[in-house]
Amino acid sequence: MKTIILAGGFGTRISEETENKPKPMVLIDDKPIIWHVMNIYASQGFTDFVIATGYKSEVIEDWVSKLNSQWNIVAMDTGLNTMTGGRIRKCIDQFPENQYFVTYGDGVGNVNLKRLLKFHNQNSLLATVTAVRPPARFGVLDIENGVVNHFGEKNQTDVGWINGGFFVINKDVRRYIQGDNDLFETGALPKLTRDRQLSAFQHNGFWKPMDTLREKNELQELALTEYPPWLSIL
Repeated sequence: MKTIILAGGFGTRISEETENKPKPMVLIDDKPIIWHVMNIYASQGFTDFVIATGYKSEVIEDWVSKLNSQWNIVAMDTGLNTMTGGRIRKCIDQFPENQYFVTYGDGVGNVNLKRLLKFHNQNSLLATVTAVRPPARFGVLDIENGVVNHFGEKNQTDVGWINGGFFVINKDVRRYIQGDNDLFETGALPKLTRDRQLSAFQHNGFWKPMDTLREKNELQELALTEYPPWLSIL
């Protein structure tokens, strides 16, 4: 079963790191974050990857060509300006299978992939998204009659669920993607929801994206620990 990794964006929100390389190639410890993403899958027995590249695709292609790994990796240039939905459709067309994992090349989590796949198959819908709690980024104020009773960090369980990536999709999801300019998040996923073909696998464990330099530095610290939290599979 192939894992499609979306790795073609411009990475503008972390431009300090992406002037000369795509965001998935930003180093966490001594390896690109996309390696850490793939290692989550590989550690659970899924080692067949298609990297959907775009911006600075040659950087990823060069890295893959030199990577000494037992993983099966194909770097596929899906176009500079192609959106996430278009990238997925191109990968489905190039590598036809019944099912795929799909994820982003810039976020990690200790998602139990075998449970995710079992959940997807039990629901018999076309797609499953892993739902996560957003990271707590701001202090929370408890106010009563204009007086602060509590000041502290927001608990992740105090907020709703968001798209954490780590999808499973069936090949027929392709029908919901119009073309290269179709964003998966605002195109196919709402359409699948409308048709009641999208299930949500709720993940209460560790999850963290790398959208900012601060998050990159936080992941760097975690990567230096003896056992990074994204490998402590639930």
